[in-house]
Amino acid sequence: LRRQLLAVSGLSEVFKVLGEEVRVKILYLLSLRELCVCDIGAVLNMSMPAISHHLRLLKIFRLVKYRREGKMVYYSLDDHHILNMIKEAQEHFAEEK
Repeated sequence: LRRQLLAVSGLSEVFKVLGEEVRVKILYLLSLRELCVCDIGAVLNMSMPAISHHLRLLKIFRLVKYRREGKMVYYSLDDHHILNMIKEAQEHFAEEK
């Protein structure tokens, strides 16, 4: 049992990061397509520094990745697991009780 508990240690940190609605919105937008900070800021009506702060945390937890193209930086979901988490959460939230 202890070994199993060790396997989930650290997951609470990921859930804390996902506990911020803006970050979930960013992940949702990135599930639709790759975006730059200015595009995300425009959609969410937030400043580029604020968006960058959230993206930095999402990068630390390997939820998003980025690529440079000249001076522009484009963000996308790190892998299919993140998309699966979003879809599962949406389905769970949409369920009728």
